[in-house]
Amino acid sequence: MHTVWKGAISFGLVHVPVKMFSATEDKDISLRMIHRPCGSPISYVRSCPSCETEVQWDDIMKGYEYEKGRFVLFEKEELEQLSGEKSKTITIIDFVALSDIDPIYFQKTYFLSPDQAGGSAYQLLMEAMKQSGKIGIAKVSIRQKSSLAAIRVMGDCLAMETIFYPDEVRSPQQVPGLGDAKPVNEKELTMARMLIDQLSTPFEPAKYTDDYRTQLMDMIQHKIAGEDVRIAPQAEPSSVLDLMAALQASLEAARSGGDSAAAPAVAVGPIPTASGDDSAAAAGAAKAPAAKRKSRASKGAAAGAGDSAAALEAPAAPVAAGDGAAGAGAAKVPRKPRAAKKAAQ
Repeated sequence: MHTVWKGAISFGLVHVPVKMFSATEDKDISLRMIHRPCGSPISYVRSCPSCETEVQWDDIMKGYEYEKGRFVLFEKEELEQLSGEKSKTITIIDFVALSDIDPIYFQKTYFLSPDQAGGSAYQLLMEAMKQSGKIGIAKVSIRQKSSLAAIRVMGDCLAMETIFYPDEVRSPQQVPGLGDAKPVNEKELTMARMLIDQLSTPFEPAKYTDDYRTQLMDMIQHKIAGEDVRIAPQAEPSSVLDLMAALQASLEAARSGGDSAAAPAVAVGPIPTASGDDSAAAAGAAKAPAAKRKSRASKGAAAGAGDSAAALEAPAAPVAAGDGAAGAGAAKVPRKPRAAKKAAQ
C-alpha cells in the first residue's frame, strides 16, 4: 500500500504517530478519448485564453471568483498557512456511538497504522475504543482540505472515515414531490413486506459483482483479439397497470429462486399513449381518402398480398385513445370501381 499521509492522532494530551493508507481502490476501467479520423488519444494543455499560450505550473496560482470575471488571488504559501500544524494531526474532539451517525455523512475510508515508536500508544487507543464501543469524531486536514472524520476499530486496525460537515448534507425535505404521497393500501403493504422477507439475507459482499466492468473488459479482450463484438438486445419492461400484480409477480420470481435482476423489469403505471403530434398524425391517416382500387381482380389480389406482406414486416402504428371512430371509418368496405358503377346505372 502507498502511504498517503503521515501525522499523529491526538486525544487529550496523548499523541499516537500514524501512517495513513487508502482503504478502497477504484476499479473503474479508464477509457481515453480518441480522435476518430486518425485514432490518436486527445491531450489537454493548460492554456491562457488572453495570452494565447501554454501555461507552466510555476506560473499558476489560485483564485476565488467573487464577481463575474473578478478574482481574489492566493499564493500556495498563504493557503498552507491556514492549515499549519493541523495538517499533521488528527485531533479527536468527541467520542460517540457509531449508530448515532447516518451513513449519508460518510465519504472515504482510510486505514491507520502505527508509525515509528507509536505502537504501544496505538494499541492502547484501539483497545480502549473496543471496550468502550465508541468511535472518535476528529478534525483532519488532507491535501489542504479540512474534513471531519470518524476514527473506529476495524479488526486489529484503526480506520478513519472522512465525513461531511452538516452544512454539506442536504435535507430530505428539499426533495420535490414527497408531500404528494397517497395513503398506502394495506393489501399491497402486506405483499411488499412478504417480498422483503423473501429477499432478506445476510450481507455477503462477495456475491455482488460489477457486471458492467466485467462485460466491458470481456469486450476489450475480444476487440484486442480482432473479434466482431455484438451486443444482445435487452428485454423491454412489460407494462403493468396494477401495483398488486407487480408485487405478486416479483414475489413469485423470488420464491422460484430466479434472478430478479435478470428478469424483465415491470413498469408500474399507466400505459403510455400517443403524444399530441402522434395522435394528430394517426387521426389524419385514419381520415385520409382510400387509395384508388385497381379494377382488375388479379391486380387487386396482388395488391392485397403486398399489403399483407407489408403488415407482417412492419409493426402496426399505435392508435391514440379517442380515435376509435376514425379507425372504424378506415375499416369500411371499399367503394366499387367506376366501371361497376356505370354498369349499375
